[in-house]
Amino acid sequence: MSTVPERLHWTVDLLDLRPTDDVLEIGCGAGHAVALVCQRLERGTITAIDRSPIMVGRARERNRACIESGRARVEQHALVDASFDRQFRKAFAINVNAFWTAPAPSLAALKRLLHPQGAAYLTYEPPTTSRLRQLRERLPSLLEENGFDVRDVRERRFAKAYGICVIGTPR
Repeated sequence: MSTVPERLHWTVDLLDLRPTDDVLEIGCGAGHAVALVCQRLERGTITAIDRSPIMVGRARERNRACIESGRARVEQHALVDASFDRQFRKAFAINVNAFWTAPAPSLAALKRLLHPQGAAYLTYEPPTTSRLRQLRERLPSLLEENGFDVRDVRERRFAKAYGICVIGTPR
């Protein structure tokens, strides 16, 4: 059994979830955060996407009970191609590099998927303190240049590294 990384617990805590929230996770990987979010939902849902069919399969297996109960959907999509019949009030991504390596199309897609009063939580646990500094300096301005207002930038010391979460709202 694998241990769930601190950055996932921290990000889910930052979401301040309510039992009826509808949430989007971008780059769900093996689905650990899906499980954490589902524990907090009653009538709400989480839709999780990942471009890897292997990761989607793992996430579906890990979250079978949440999927069967209707609280979770796990789908194979690249962010820029994702399309849903609704917008989300909360969206999060953990260690998804596209937001700073290919910001324009990634942030445009995120903005399209977010409700106008929604919020995006972009969390990273960079491998070095120099990368943490780069993210702290660059990520807020990338969001602002691509149609978001930065509501907050949080940092946290984990057992073996640091984390950063940039929280933005579409304008």
